[in-house]
Parts: sequence; structure tokens; C-alpha cells
Amino acid sequence: MIDLHPLRPLKFSAAQAALPDRLSAASGIVVVGDVLYAIADDELHLGVFGLAGRHDAGWTRIFPGELPDDAAARKALKPDLEALVRLPPFAGHPHGALLALASGSKPNRRTGVLLGLDASGALRGPPRPVDLSAPYAALQARFPGLNIEGAVVRGQELVLLQRASGGHPENALIGYPLAEVLGALGGSDDPRLPESPARIVSVDLGRVDGVPLGFTDGSVLADGRIVFSAVAENVDDTYHDGPCVGAAIGIVDSDGRVERVEPVSPLQKIEGIDAQMEAGTIRLLLATDGDDRSMPGTLFNASLVL
Repeated sequence: MIDLHPLRPLKFSAAQAALPDRLSAASGIVVVGDVLYAIADDELHLGVFGLAGRHDAGWTRIFPGELPDDAAARKALKPDLEALVRLPPFAGHPHGALLALASGSKPNRRTGVLLGLDASGALRGPPRPVDLSAPYAALQARFPGLNIEGAVVRGQELVLLQRASGGHPENALIGYPLAEVLGALGGSDDPRLPESPARIVSVDLGRVDGVPLGFTDGSVLADGRIVFSAVAENVDDTYHDGPCVGAAIGIVDSDGRVERVEPVSPLQKIEGIDAQMEAGTIRLLLATDGDDRSMPGTLFNASLVL
């Protein structure tokens, strides 16, 4: 059992006009220095939080337009960003970039965003849309319940994490050669991902009360293993939300062998994870999505002893 310890609600220290003062549906996080970048699956903005209490930059717009406040209409139109990963330096981005990826669970959820970074790890330049339609169409043929929920850079590979659902209970690691990814993102004014992955590895995380555990995010360790978050959400498809009956943190190697799966306490719908190794212990930052726009998500810390 992994004990979760609340650090802070995902609220901003200063309100921004016409924007909520909270990030509710945290769906992916990246830590750069003392800054936490967080995407929300139902927003058109990136959340920026200071971990050391020195700054809270608030919201940064990454998509144009507005979303309706009505829950059903908002769900139908949202871009559904679910994965956020930091990329190493490449053409046009000498200090690397953040790549946010949509789930692909619906045709309108197939656009990502590329966000450049400067030498300090701060955002640099305007956001650039990334066309995911071709690679996601290829993946849809393999995964009828396509639902990309996490991404990591592991050595010379970009790995996407496909999440299981009740109707399509298969998790998978989907690997693309990193050089091809960076070339496709940096080689033109039309950034995109390669159309076909180099490999796909199925991963069985088990079940909780008959509901499959599904990947919700991942973070890579120096040795190439992936520390993942997973939840068991009692729903048959990739569109609707359902009750969360279980949540866990675990470790999987590059060949899909699951080394650890540990339930968390208290039960939380964890959708963002950052993992750092310190003297035989993995230090975790975890962000939650409570499926309630009126309440902020929460940032937790935890430890996984090896």
C-alpha cells in the first residue's frame, strides 16, 4: 500500500479574468526545476504551478476559442489532452519542449500541442498545434478503444501509454523512434508524429472488483523502467466517466513486464505522475482528476521503496 500525502490543491494564487481559479481535471504533469506544468483534459490552457512557493504563473493559453460551461457540451467539444512529456533539444528547440497529446478517443480529440522551453525551463514562443490524425488512425485499427493517457521519453524512444477500459481491457506501451519523432516535430511548419509505431507491447495490470486497471500516466527512471499510475474506472467505453473503484502505482519494464503494482490510500483518481529516484526510494508527485469542475484537483506526494 502506498500512502498519499496532500501537498496542495491545484489552485492559482491570483485569479485571471474569465478563467477558473483552479485546475480541476489534471490529466498529465511534467516537473521542470521547481515548476510543475499540468494539463487538464477539459481546458484550452496549460496550468503552471510553483513547487517552491516562489511563483504561480497561472493559466497559459494553448488552444484558441472557448468551451461551453455546460458539462455535456463541454465534454463533447473539449480537446481532451491526456499526456504531457518533456522532449530533449531538437531543431528549432535548442532547450527542448513540452509535448501535450490528446487521447484520440474521438475524432475531435486528435490534436496535440508543442510548447518550446528556454534555458531556464520556462515556456518559450507560441504554442504550435500538432496533427495526430494519421498516427491515431493507424492506432485505432489496433485499438478500437483508443485512449492515449501518458507519454515518456525512454532512451531513444517515445513511448505512449494506451489505457484499458471495461469494453477494451488492453493496456499497451506504444514505441516510436525518438529521432523520427523529433524530426517530424522539428522539420517543418506542420509538426506531427510519425504515422506508424516501431513496436507495441501489451501490458496486463490486473483488475479491481472485476474492473481492469488502466494506465493514466507514466514517468521514466534513469534505468529505463516506467513508473506508472493506473485507475480502475467502472465504465465500458473511453468517453463517459464512471466510479473509480481502485487506483495504483506500479513499475513496468520496457518489455511490458510488470514488476510492481501497489494500491494507494486514500483512493484517488490519479492521472498525473512524476517519479524521481533517491537512494533506493522513488519519490512521487501525483495529480488528481476528481471529475468535478467546481473543485480543484490535488497534488500529492508519496514514496515507493524498492
